Amino acid sequence: MERFIALYQALEQTQSQTHKLRALQEYFQTADPHEAAWVVELLRGKHAKRFVSPQKLRLWLSAYLNLPLEIIEESYRHVGDLSETIALLLPNRQNPTGNLPPLPWLAEVELPQAARFPEDKQREWLYGYWQKLSFWEAFLFHKLLLGAMRVGVAQGLVIRALAEAFSLPEAHVAQRLTANWTPSPHFFLHLQAHAQQESLEPYPFFLAYPIEELGPDFQIKTADLSEYLIEWKWDGVRVQLVRRGSGAALWSRGGVCLTESFPEVISYFSSLPSGTVLDGELLIMKEDIVQPFSALQTRLMRKRLSSSLLKRLPATIFVYDLLEWEGRDLRSLPLTERRQLLEEIAKMYPFIQVSPLLPCSDWTELEVHRNHPPQGAEGLMLKKKDSPYLVGRRRGYWWKYKRRPFTVDAVLVYAQRGHGRRSGWYTDLTFALWDENAQLVTFAKAYSGLTDAEMQELTRWIRLHKIETIGPIVRVPPFWVFEIGFEGIQASNRHKCGYAVRFPRILRWRRDKKPEEADTLQALRRYAQLQFVEEGMNE
Repeated sequence: MERFIALYQALEQTQSQTHKLRALQEYFQTADPHEAAWVVELLRGKHAKRFVSPQKLRLWLSAYLNLPLEIIEESYRHVGDLSETIALLLPNRQNPTGNLPPLPWLAEVELPQAARFPEDKQREWLYGYWQKLSFWEAFLFHKLLLGAMRVGVAQGLVIRALAEAFSLPEAHVAQRLTANWTPSPHFFLHLQAHAQQESLEPYPFFLAYPIEELGPDFQIKTADLSEYLIEWKWDGVRVQLVRRGSGAALWSRGGVCLTESFPEVISYFSSLPSGTVLDGELLIMKEDIVQPFSALQTRLMRKRLSSSLLKRLPATIFVYDLLEWEGRDLRSLPLTERRQLLEEIAKMYPFIQVSPLLPCSDWTELEVHRNHPPQGAEGLMLKKKDSPYLVGRRRGYWWKYKRRPFTVDAVLVYAQRGHGRRSGWYTDLTFALWDENAQLVTFAKAYSGLTDAEMQELTRWIRLHKIETIGPIVRVPPFWVFEIGFEGIQASNRHKCGYAVRFPRILRWRRDKKPEEADTLQALRRYAQLQFVEEGMNE
């Protein structure tokens, strides 16, 4: 455990990517394989099981330190991170380390066991640790206890460190980490082994950048559209279909195996020859019409599938890339060559539906396509014709260009502190619209869209003007208006406003508007009606 604590300190105390890379390399080369597997899991943010509730921890800490709960709560609000708050308040933070069991034992055995203790025994167990833990031990122990382990390390840096530590290609490491796995010595040793051709593991996904990130002159920077293949950006689930040996598997971009949830897809793609990997979009199709994402959501992660559900919501893949054919890795080939071979294979296997390309001679035509996509699409993809299939996001190759979002001007009403680097700022914001009775009704939360400077400014204002504290959430007076964008909308009984919106984010801070000038719920109704009409027209 001391090795992990030392690594965490090294990563937290530097902003240098070179120093972080060196610390990770040195750790992975010498660490115990079981602990190293758990460290990879934690650095990737994949272990989020909570064993004790934050509320219990604050109550028990108040009793243990004989301090009023108000002091604990105020300390927590000031620090913004409960694990750090506890570590700072415990009186023995100068203790030497060496008080924690090995990380795998703690994560796999002791914490799950303690979670099943009766409350009095659980509290007694926790008090035993509080009597001896040093600051860093207490900090990391409670991070594990709360399932809130976040470190300022990008997944790409972890992949690079592992690759360089064991002289492996980055793509090989990324591919291993994409699949479902559990932290174990076997996995860490498997991570270092040569790839096996019969494995059903997917390749790491190649991702696109939003074209708006090019800035106001993005049309100039991508002026020659003849350099790109242009296709619809389908609103489904990005998947890879892997066919090797005698099996086939379906993987989401997040590394979730969807094989059991979509047996009909596996059934007809299993006739492909071994050594085939396709990249595409998983969609629900009825009568040759792509259905809205909500239809696909009904089937995601279901393992019990009735015949009526399969008939009512049949799934398929719109394929747009060929990564492997007859066991040959094609990712280094230009996109046009991969696409040409894919289209030839689709003639041999008619069940393969290749995502169609769109002819666009100029930006005027492109904008028309962008803002009038067919049902099931949310914009366009622009892919450089000569692009290889890389790992992660690589600027300059693939761009996503979603249609203009629905927008409303909404009033900020609640705020909550963020996590990690932003734990001192109010970044989790709740917005409301006016109803027919001139009352504000919450409709969405948004976490992104403001610059660091804007978030710092807003945080200072919230601290000065908050009018009520409800646990970690503060209520603020209706003063600021923000333009909120979202991709889709549907009726929902679970939301107070009557609608659920998809991908809400802050587009801009409307300092020019007063709260009474914000939009009403009628705006959501109009958008819902418009979306319904558009979907009907596309049918």
